[in-house]
Amino acid sequence: MLALVALPVCASLAYAAGSDRDSDGIHNSSDNCPKVFNPDQKDLDGDGKGDVCDPDRDGDGQLDPSDPCPDDALDLCVTPPLPPPDTTPPETTITDGPAEGSTITQADASFSFSSSEPSNATFQTRLDGGNWVANLTATSKTYSNLANGTHTFEVKSTDAAGNTDATPATRTWTVNATSQSGDPVFAGAGDIANCSSLAGAEATAKLLDAIPGTVYTLGDNAYGSGTATEFANCYDPTWGRHKARTRPSPGNHEYYTSGASGYFGYFGPAAGDPKEGYYSYDLGQWHVVVLNTNDQCRYVSCAAGSTQANWLQADLVAHPAQCTLAYFHYPLFTSGNYRPGISAVKPLWDVLYSGGADVVLNGHDHLYERFAPQSPGGAPDPERGIREFVVGTGGAEHYGIKTVQPTSEVRNTDTFGVLKLTLHASSYDWRFVPEAGKSFTDSGSTSCH
Repeated sequence: MLALVALPVCASLAYAAGSDRDSDGIHNSSDNCPKVFNPDQKDLDGDGKGDVCDPDRDGDGQLDPSDPCPDDALDLCVTPPLPPPDTTPPETTITDGPAEGSTITQADASFSFSSSEPSNATFQTRLDGGNWVANLTATSKTYSNLANGTHTFEVKSTDAAGNTDATPATRTWTVNATSQSGDPVFAGAGDIANCSSLAGAEATAKLLDAIPGTVYTLGDNAYGSGTATEFANCYDPTWGRHKARTRPSPGNHEYYTSGASGYFGYFGPAAGDPKEGYYSYDLGQWHVVVLNTNDQCRYVSCAAGSTQANWLQADLVAHPAQCTLAYFHYPLFTSGNYRPGISAVKPLWDVLYSGGADVVLNGHDHLYERFAPQSPGGAPDPERGIREFVVGTGGAEHYGIKTVQPTSEVRNTDTFGVLKLTLHASSYDWRFVPEAGKSFTDSGSTSCH
């Protein structure tokens, strides 16, 4: 009787022990590792085997004893090996300048270049096999007053890892300036590099590539505000390749940056004292005066009796040349958007007229216009009058004609270009040189007073 009762009790106890073999509180049928105590039932790779009895618990195909990161299928706990060092030198390319094997008729040459690894690249340049000169991060180089004959320019880049191009880019060309007149050549325009579209500025810069002599600017050199960045990114890649031979003048857009600091910082001493912005120089037998009409003369006065007007009068007395030329941004006369002209500059015209000036060059209105010699009041004056050229054709957008002024002789509103003057001892020749693909031009000669 006792034996018959004991048998079912023992069977019940055996069944209870068999339902949770590892005594972790998880029934064997649900336990992902029924033979090993694992009450947390962790299963990292979700394969149904608990981590405590899974030989590859992260499921990456590597058994745990040989897995560097047994709990991370991506093995992110291991520091990845360093990439191999950069030992490949960059490639250097000359992107602009006199063409290979070409002959140019000017004694100046400017080159632009680039590296196949532009980030933190530096450059070295040399001319005619001379010493290498560090060009640092600049991507252009200008040479002036080159002798007639064949020249070779070389440039090589160094990347951020210190690798230097072992095969420098080269360009060989010939200078033949002997056919040019001995009288100075003077070429330029105003309203030049519009950062929203540099096609016009590049078109006129290419004209200057083929014209020797001194380059002038008539203001509004870099749009929209003449900042240092706009000069570096917009003016410098175009007209900047002629910087070494440029005598600039500022416009109103330069003064949209305080003190025209972008303009004076870019051109340096060539632009005159930053507090003044006006200066003069001699070019052959001519005396040339650069005036600062800034933003309608708000920052540097143009008024009668102003410091600038008094300086101009004294300068003309001190330089009694037979031929005198002045240039500045605002035109006193124009048939374009700003007709009949900017009256704020009339006091400067009064001084120039009294001092016997022959030519005035201006920009601001984006067109080309030539006037007959006239007085500051606009009266025709073939004996003592000043001939004004408006040359706002450096590359910014075109403006139209609004009201033709009485002394206007020639006008054009759809052609970028530069005005080239040849300054003889007692006369001058002018020629408007149009951008490639355009046919408009204007030319002539006049004696000085």
